[in-house]
Amino acid sequence: MPVALQVARHASEHPRRIALRAPGGDLSYAGLARRTEAAAATLRSRGIGRGTLTALSLADPAELLVAVLAVDLAGATPLVCDHTWERERRERIMATVPAHVRVETPLPSAPGPAPVVAVASADSGVPGASPQDRAWACFSSGSTGRPRAVVRTRASWTDSFPHLSALTGIGPGDVVLVPGPLNSSLYGFAAVHALAAGATAVVPGRWPTRPAAHLGDVTAVHVVPHRLPAVLDALRESGRARGRLRTAVVGGAALGAGVRDLAARAGVDVVAYYGATELSFVAADTDGHGLRPFPEVEIQVRADPGQELGEVWARSPWLAEGYLTTGAGPLRIDGDGWATVGDVAEPYRAGEVLRLRGRGGGAIQTGGATVVPEDVEEVLRRAPGVDDVVVVGSPHPELGSVVTAILEADGPRRPSRATLEEVARGGLDAAQRPRRWYAVRSLPRTPAGKPARGLLAARLADGDPDIRRLT
Repeated sequence: MPVALQVARHASEHPRRIALRAPGGDLSYAGLARRTEAAAATLRSRGIGRGTLTALSLADPAELLVAVLAVDLAGATPLVCDHTWERERRERIMATVPAHVRVETPLPSAPGPAPVVAVASADSGVPGASPQDRAWACFSSGSTGRPRAVVRTRASWTDSFPHLSALTGIGPGDVVLVPGPLNSSLYGFAAVHALAAGATAVVPGRWPTRPAAHLGDVTAVHVVPHRLPAVLDALRESGRARGRLRTAVVGGAALGAGVRDLAARAGVDVVAYYGATELSFVAADTDGHGLRPFPEVEIQVRADPGQELGEVWARSPWLAEGYLTTGAGPLRIDGDGWATVGDVAEPYRAGEVLRLRGRGGGAIQTGGATVVPEDVEEVLRRAPGVDDVVVVGSPHPELGSVVTAILEADGPRRPSRATLEEVARGGLDAAQRPRRWYAVRSLPRTPAGKPARGLLAARLADGDPDIRRLT
């Protein structure tokens, strides 16, 4: 069922309930349903329907969600783009995808000419919705900074909603803060899930400069790990150490040590999950005891003979269909329907906890040893004054690579190299300890908020003067 029809159902039952809180104001479920239906009618009148890939580049998060719902209701496929791309980069990226239609201004709230660009062949008519319709596409750069358009069927996109609701307790009457760009699969999924559940989605469109101003009556929040402490700090600053916030849904990377305990002291339950844009949900940790398969997901860890770590493979109804972009990506699917994006983990047996060790392609080979960057980063984040850290391999003539740490730290709080080396000696084996140390005021991040590891490594190799060597 298109999410727009679920919105229409909520509108008939609770027309005045707020569906969206966005920078432009509030929009009720009745208002959202009307706007979505009118926009879908406009699209259909222009022959936009089944088989039409519709690229959406809209700055306002409410306008973007109206367009996403309307495109799906019309039977076409929404491709959510990053509206902040500079035009030259946007044209270069769009040249890699077979988009028929581009929407760069809000769709009208009443039937009329659609503000679209570059309409190519598109089937007219209103197709019957099918679970196998392509109902969602977005760009995934992972930590490399190279966008790839991932496309999903309606079944893989929306049929997991009830499972997420059961794990998080999110349902009608909840107020869900989604403090990030909706072109990110993490935040886009969170917002659409909230609407399908009949909740109020608070969508500022980016990380707010004053998180406390958005927390008010919020009962759930979706964040990447490095943002959760800021949410908890905002609760304390606002005097609501135990406010209405009940649940934090955390994805995108490993949750730092101790953060779950901080959340518990604030009365906030944490549901952490592991997944990828291409795989969707793979495993979830609802109680702090480790990652276990998300409902209807099978997991294998395939290791080569003699290797301690193996690749994580998943088989589930939630897998993406593949890439729309030209060129390869990390997704591989075997003949039995198992898929991987190259993440690595310790050996796994059904019923056990999945112990992730990071992205396989990011492993650092140094002097015959294999170092997983995430293992090093976890230890270095404990150092006082370190806001975040990225570990990469730097070329070395004899060792192949050496472990290099780039800290997000600035000003008087920045730790000395001696302090950092002391922390490293206390928690890392000799091969894991960084040989080179750098600091940057702010780490570059993907739209989802994860550090852009590949981009940072490239900047370091190019001698970026903003990355300062610690001596």
